[in-house]
Amino acid sequence: MALASCMLPKLIVDSSLEGWEVIGSGGFGQIYKARHRQLCCDVAIKLLHYDDGSSNSLLREVDMMRQGSSPYVIHVLGVFKGRLPCSSSVQLGLVMEVMERGSLASLQETLRGTPPWPLVFRLSHQVALGINFLHNLSPALLHLDLKPSNVLLDSWLNAKLTDFGLARFCQSKSSKMNSEGEGGTIGYMPPEAFDLSYSPTRASDIYSYGILLWSIVTGNQPYANALPTMVRFRIPQGDRPSLEEIRQQAAGRAGLTRLMELMEKCWQARPAQRPESLECTAVTEDLYKMHKHAILDAVHEVLKKLEQREEEQVTEQFQRVHVTQTSGSIRNGGVNVYDKVHTGGPPVQEMAGGCSANLRAKARGRGSPSPRPASMTDVEMGRVPIAHTLKVSSVLPILSLPRFPPSTRQVSTPDTMPSNPPPSYVNFHMSDVFGVQVGNNNNMVLDRKRHPTAPPRVNLSPQH
Repeated sequence: MALASCMLPKLIVDSSLEGWEVIGSGGFGQIYKARHRQLCCDVAIKLLHYDDGSSNSLLREVDMMRQGSSPYVIHVLGVFKGRLPCSSSVQLGLVMEVMERGSLASLQETLRGTPPWPLVFRLSHQVALGINFLHNLSPALLHLDLKPSNVLLDSWLNAKLTDFGLARFCQSKSSKMNSEGEGGTIGYMPPEAFDLSYSPTRASDIYSYGILLWSIVTGNQPYANALPTMVRFRIPQGDRPSLEEIRQQAAGRAGLTRLMELMEKCWQARPAQRPESLECTAVTEDLYKMHKHAILDAVHEVLKKLEQREEEQVTEQFQRVHVTQTSGSIRNGGVNVYDKVHTGGPPVQEMAGGCSANLRAKARGRGSPSPRPASMTDVEMGRVPIAHTLKVSSVLPILSLPRFPPSTRQVSTPDTMPSNPPPSYVNFHMSDVFGVQVGNNNNMVLDRKRHPTAPPRVNLSPQH
């Protein structure tokens, strides 16, 4: 069908939109969200990569999506033409309604498993309704890229089909279409799609729907760990996703066995053996009605998990920003700790109280003296290396500090420290802390002098 035969879409210019933000991306391009000034609501804008302002593929997709209105197909509001806030070139884009809960693929990533069963049956039914609507247009419209990322969810997790970039019109069930070559997502493509003479039909969508049903039930992607080249070879040979997990879950769950039987019929090797969209819709409608009474509880359960995940993501982002800001200085209870100290210049100090030759060799990595336990005398005399710079507002009890094995590693003054630090700073930078001395000066080693009145030697008997 020629584009000229369809009603031209409404043109939406850049002056009508504000508050642009990226909400998704893919091989096609990017999805933005913006506020429509006149409509007073948020809209989604799909822009293609390398667009020159006259994209026939995008206009073609607009034409595909404007063939009719369905609650289960994304609604197109018009075509965007203008400049993005950060761009000087004119671009064309597809303006659509915003789906607040993203795609089925993002839901699966968050849940990491099967959704509640009432929601499984409703999603299966709503996707079938969308396919049935497209297949009953005149001429029929084939989606040809059914997969979780092309099923969008609104604020109450209702499903709508999107992304008609590969869609094709079909005159009848058996007629060939103007195909531009193979396209789609390998794991969801029917076996006939790998033939050189492939001509898509309604049955092509039905096969993809069967694989999509399996993904909805399991929460997984088909052939997730297989090489694409192997998948292309094995699908025509009859390989399909495993049903073992679903069979185990089907015991005691009303309708799950019937849904499994439907997906098996949908992914039959011969297109003629696959059911039509109307049959898929009827089967899933019956299954959904069996669980309809519990759908509200199921939706609230999933929404709660989504909100918890959003809160966790905000917390993670805040923590990353906080760590970045405090990586150079972490303040905790009056103690200023420098974890990443840049060494500069030659070492100014190796041991607070001096050190022997072999210890200096170890400090430079050329010796390995035998360690000895640190005593309180070592701590009091300043022979204990200190790991970080400590800003002390009051005297800290020595015994409250943990003891670790002694170390005599090389130290140097950090570049970030002031050249004339105040008296409250103890400027020793070493690793493997096992003690600290707190004082108002850095003169920890004093000359030992004998008192004039002291005897030359004192002998203590064993009983003393």
